[in-house]
Amino acid sequence: MTQSTHTDPGQSGGFLAEIKDAVTTRAALLVLGVLALQLAFITSYIGAFHHPKPSEIPIAVAAPAEPVAAQTAKQLSALPGKPLDPRAVQDEATALRQIQNRDVDGALIIDPAGKTDKLLVASGAGASLSQALEEVVGLVEKTQGRTVTVVDVAPVAAGDGRGLSAFYLVVGWCVGGYLCAAILAISAGARPANVHRAIIRLGALFVYAVAAGLLGAVIADPILGALPGSIWGLWGLGALVVFAVGAITLAFQGLAGVVGIGLAILLVVVLGNPSAGGAYPYPLLPPFWKAIGPWLPPGAGTYAGRSIAYFKGNDITGPLLVLSGWAVLGSAITLACAAGRRGKAGAAVGSGLPEGPDALPEREVVR
Repeated sequence: MTQSTHTDPGQSGGFLAEIKDAVTTRAALLVLGVLALQLAFITSYIGAFHHPKPSEIPIAVAAPAEPVAAQTAKQLSALPGKPLDPRAVQDEATALRQIQNRDVDGALIIDPAGKTDKLLVASGAGASLSQALEEVVGLVEKTQGRTVTVVDVAPVAAGDGRGLSAFYLVVGWCVGGYLCAAILAISAGARPANVHRAIIRLGALFVYAVAAGLLGAVIADPILGALPGSIWGLWGLGALVVFAVGAITLAFQGLAGVVGIGLAILLVVVLGNPSAGGAYPYPLLPPFWKAIGPWLPPGAGTYAGRSIAYFKGNDITGPLLVLSGWAVLGSAITLACAAGRRGKAGAAVGSGLPEGPDALPEREVVR
């Protein structure tokens, strides 16, 4: 006859033993990681948004006489702090075309015969950016005894307050991407024991991404009327954003276990959202955030979303390549991690069991 022995740590070691039993060393380290992530979140958002300042906003300058345009561009480029990046163009039609192609964010049309010039802006690229252009150019015109008339050539939709809907839509897609991947990663049997299981997870993520992309696009325009433009384009963009974020989350989880989900949040939320150009487009962000924004999923998705909604899909090749790169990289790492674990399958993540097949402790028995 055998009898298992069991000792309650609370009975043998008192309150300290209870604490050690309730909060393991691994749990304590994870909590510290959450604290670090929280502080990074606060620092990133306040750091990126607390002092928006225009820097090298691309602007075209046109005038009936080319020397006038060139001289004005030279004067604007010499402004203290370099808030503008002016370039002289042939005429107003050229300037308008450059705005629509997203080569510049605005255009100043000089009228040498009068004292009123025209400023073309595109609030669809971000209302705060248009406002910054109006303030900078308006101040320059005032110091020269001139006035400026503002014309919005790509205005935001009536339901798109301050042009933020594309950003919020992309944030929602990103949240869905890493949450779906996290569920796939930490559910029962979550650690991919073989390539087949990893492929199935990526396939499930793809199906989810297609559905999430469509439903997000439908909510944004037909239901709420917030984003004009092609719903098919927004659907495709949404599917790509969701899959890219989900794939990189699966990749991080494959590399670092449950900690990898935190790393995905660090990349997408802590670094990606403040640098996305949502509340403040790139020319208004500090240098660090301005530099990384276009290379992360939220920034690439936001820029492409605004292009689809207000600029006829112009200049989205770069953002789509960035998102595709994340999707391919995440999928490749996920499959590589699965292949590396072939024959090393363990217990499900979160099951409380040791992961290695030889790691189970022997039961203490009394004969």
